[in-house]
Amino acid sequence: MDQVEVEGLRIAYERAGTGPPVALAHGFVGDGVSTWSKQIDALSRDFTVIAWDAPGAGHSADPPETFRAADYADCWASFLGELGFTRAHLVGLSFGGIVALSLFERRPDLPSSLALVSAYAGWRGSLSEADVDARLRRCLSVSELPPEEFARAMLPSMFSAAAAESVVEAFAPSVREFSPIGFRTMAKASAEADLRHVLAEVTVPTLLLYGDQDERAPLPVAEGLRAGIPSSRLVVLPNVGHACSVEAPDEVSGVLGDFLRSGPSGP
Repeated sequence: MDQVEVEGLRIAYERAGTGPPVALAHGFVGDGVSTWSKQIDALSRDFTVIAWDAPGAGHSADPPETFRAADYADCWASFLGELGFTRAHLVGLSFGGIVALSLFERRPDLPSSLALVSAYAGWRGSLSEADVDARLRRCLSVSELPPEEFARAMLPSMFSAAAAESVVEAFAPSVREFSPIGFRTMAKASAEADLRHVLAEVTVPTLLLYGDQDERAPLPVAEGLRAGIPSSRLVVLPNVGHACSVEAPDEVSGVLGDFLRSGPSGP
């Protein structure tokens, strides 16, 4: 795993392959490799794939707790610039989708396309106010738990009931290694973000990819994004939960690969 300093923060990342750049952003648990390992392998046959550990996750440094979606977006854009990329296909899962939409708002020249996986237009842009407040309170509470208890609290909502135990167990170590500061900061950023106004401005090809058993970003959330983004196409995977890149890696890699190969290339 490589590292680079961006705006005073140490950012860790995995890079593989050659070709048009594809930048992968994980959710608010796990990290780049634990979330996207199968997609890194599959997509690197045709693309340069860059999976970062967002500030506060994996091997990256914690951000200030004042970081919000726009700050993560600016950091992601600066990170890609440090690596020499002025355009890239952006793929974001859950919280990573919020960051991708925020980056599009701030730098519409950068994304060649968007793939929003189990994503939201911010929690406040996709969920009821009561749901947002309850979800944030729970996140702040579980952030105080020891690693093993934190993982037990978070993992069930990440997968469908049918997910193989071996798949959940393989992802669990990256959840146990969470940073309390990083997790709280990403939860607050998710809760405060309302990006509904950005949806109609999205003009690049956009894939929406969801599992039909996702209890964190259920299908009404997906339908809201599809209705709001004129250029979007929704694909729903059967019997799959929120962390679909982990639970159904071959299906996700296939859908992403087909979408990316059919869209405009980066530099």
